[in-house]
Amino acid sequence: MNKQLVISIGREFGSGGYRIGKKLAEKLGFEFFDRNLLDELACQMGVDTNNLSKYDEKPKSKLFSRTVRGMSNSPEQNIAEMQFALLKSKAADGDSFVVVGRCSDEIFNGICDVASIFITASEEDKVKEIVEQFNVTEAEAKKKMVRHDKKRRAYHDYFCKKPWGEVKSYDLCLNASVLGVDGTADLLYDYVQQLLNK
Repeated sequence: MNKQLVISIGREFGSGGYRIGKKLAEKLGFEFFDRNLLDELACQMGVDTNNLSKYDEKPKSKLFSRTVRGMSNSPEQNIAEMQFALLKSKAADGDSFVVVGRCSDEIFNGICDVASIFITASEEDKVKEIVEQFNVTEAEAKKKMVRHDKKRRAYHDYFCKKPWGEVKSYDLCLNASVLGVDGTADLLYDYVQQLLNK
């Protein structure tokens, strides 16, 4: 398989998008990137990953940030742009990989082929996932879901032209509630195989 392909997975909070992306990468034998990019950046910068993770995939504060001569004092923006640069360098090396979030549906324009996928799920399934994962009540899970998706939308739409979560912004949109995490990963594996053999 010589064709390079980056699989970009956008996801709603609680939809299982992370687990689907990880399973898909394992099935394909591709590298998988998500928050683990921060480990690489932290190593390069000589800092603790926890110092970076609080700014990961978050919109910059408009009130407390400004840009002068192309330089921003926003840690959120700087962390995002460092991740974009790291991902672009991996793509420029000819690597195929799966990446969750990080505006990966748009940042590779002109560098390589990208299959952009968006994962959603029923509200009931998302709430159940959040309750189990974070050990919170259903009411807390719903608030958490709304808050995280609002941040993801703001983060994505700040850096990208196409709106987050809208069908027209992606090559393929899937409701993970229909087939579950494993079934959705299997379906995406078949989809990616067809793209690689085109």
